[in-house]
Amino acid sequence: MSETASPPPTPPRPNGRAKPRQSDIARAAGVSQATVSLVLRGATTGVVLAPETRRRVLRAAEDLGYVPDPVATRLAAARNGMLGLYTFSTTFPTDVAHSYYPVLVGVEEEAAAQGQDLILFTGASRAAGTTSDAAAVRRVRAADGCLFFGRHVPEDPIRRLSEDGFPFVYIGRREEPGISHVGADYVSASAEVAARLAALGHHRVRYLRENDDAPASTDRERGVVDGARGAGLETVGLVERTDGGDVDARLARWRDEGVTAVVTEETDTGAALSGLTAAVARAGLSCPGDLSLALLGTPAAAPAAPVTGLAGAISGFGVPMREMGRAAVRLLLDLIEGSAAPQSHLLACEPVAGATLGPPHPGR
Repeated sequence: MSETASPPPTPPRPNGRAKPRQSDIARAAGVSQATVSLVLRGATTGVVLAPETRRRVLRAAEDLGYVPDPVATRLAAARNGMLGLYTFSTTFPTDVAHSYYPVLVGVEEEAAAQGQDLILFTGASRAAGTTSDAAAVRRVRAADGCLFFGRHVPEDPIRRLSEDGFPFVYIGRREEPGISHVGADYVSASAEVAARLAALGHHRVRYLRENDDAPASTDRERGVVDGARGAGLETVGLVERTDGGDVDARLARWRDEGVTAVVTEETDTGAALSGLTAAVARAGLSCPGDLSLALLGTPAAAPAAPVTGLAGAISGFGVPMREMGRAAVRLLLDLIEGSAAPQSHLLACEPVAGATLGPPHPGR
């Protein structure tokens, strides 16, 4: 195919239309609509178009402000270079102090490196505090594939996406079979923290976790219990749950019971951690002098000032959130290309020495 006729002047954007169509570009460039479609799709196989024709079409498209419809592009060409990003959270985590923010950084970095655009999806129902908006989840089909993350996931909309073969990856471990995910190996890292406490000489330990049953919390508990059992620590009464508002009474009881170390978890709410550190400060205790303290995860943000009672950074482990975001993008692109079956990847967590672990206080 070859079209080299001189183009007429580019007409103004048609009045009364929300956006120009390919037919408008064809008229502006003096070519057929089929030629415009070929150029905008970047088709080269079996197509012969004069370089000037391509330039003319692209120039007309730019002058008219043409933006391809993502759904139509997906249907016609199977790919549009757009990846969806959807979080099951009441607000999108754009604050650097939010625990999910490093995930977004990793996703953006890898998407840019791979030449992909990102679409952020939100659900209208979240204003009411719900996360079960099936219609909002369905809208992610406008992208080539989608990344999901958040502690609580509506199962039915996700299952329908999976049944339809729509490519998606969940950031964080999922238990459903056939769901691709990239998460952190909380079980191994949490077990290692319990072993560190045992090696320091602690025998009575408590693990304070939040009330919900998100997979990350379940994995951490499993790791602490397995690690404690393997190290010969007491496991009776090891795990307690909290919403963060009742820790003072628990802390006093633990002291009476001879508990010398407490482990807690990092979550997007931070309820257990903030409740525990506040209770330690109010009790006038020091960590690790009076009580060793370990955190399973990285705090969302370092405190602006030293936390009363803590000798320094909290000991435990860090979660590779940024690399989880990057790895999830790479896996999603493999699924879109059809070069991978559903996969599960758990990344290792890095130990954090911190300054809140030490041997039990003499006499405890």
